[in-house]
Amino acid sequence: MRYFIQLSYFGKNFHGWQIQPNASTVQETLNLALSTIFEEEVYCVGAGRTDTGVHAKEMWAHVDVQKNLPQNAIHRLNRFLGKDITIQKIIAVADEAHARFDAIARSYEYHIIEAKNPFLKEQAWLVERSFDLEKMQRAADILLQVEDFSSFSKSNTQTFTNLCTITRAEFERKEDRIVFHISANRFLRNMVRAIVGTLVEVGLGKRKVEEMRTIIESKDRSLAGESAPAHGLFLTRVEYPKEIFNG
Repeated sequence: MRYFIQLSYFGKNFHGWQIQPNASTVQETLNLALSTIFEEEVYCVGAGRTDTGVHAKEMWAHVDVQKNLPQNAIHRLNRFLGKDITIQKIIAVADEAHARFDAIARSYEYHIIEAKNPFLKEQAWLVERSFDLEKMQRAADILLQVEDFSSFSKSNTQTFTNLCTITRAEFERKEDRIVFHISANRFLRNMVRAIVGTLVEVGLGKRKVEEMRTIIESKDRSLAGESAPAHGLFLTRVEYPKEIFNG
């Protein structure tokens, strides 16, 4: 049987989602807990790969198992997983449903604070300089007009294309932070953090708004800004066709 699992995690203590040697990852931790609960070796496939230190308010993964869902599975899994990962839902789906390839949209938030706050130090980037949010938004608007985001991608990745369709790129000022919302059909590795780092440089007056288009057209990562720190980034939503859960 194939199940979709909805989970969230605090990324500080993980070296990202994907299993890697000699490092604690979300995928490895989840595999171990699932294998214990189902009493068989289980390997989960995630909707994407978050980098070291990145958080997820909503992540999805799928698993294939021989047995039916055990009683109180969510409660038991959450006991095994410790304080940094929480399972919200486990849903039976068709055998061909795929957590990564069937996703039609993903959304992220990037959190920035302008003053030191001990309660947000692991969840937001502290930028203790005044910046022009209006200029940052104007530069972000350009993202909705283009498709090739090679300039904001890590090099030597195995993606078949650097084309993405961004449907939202919007700054929101909240009481204790600034939140950048971005949604797209897909994202490249390090893309959001590279975009945010460049937008902050615009806001600090280090770059002009119009440079955003020049950077994108260059397809040259070295022309964009430095990547924003990982701890301010949250995966917030992964969307699927409704029939996946109704089938």
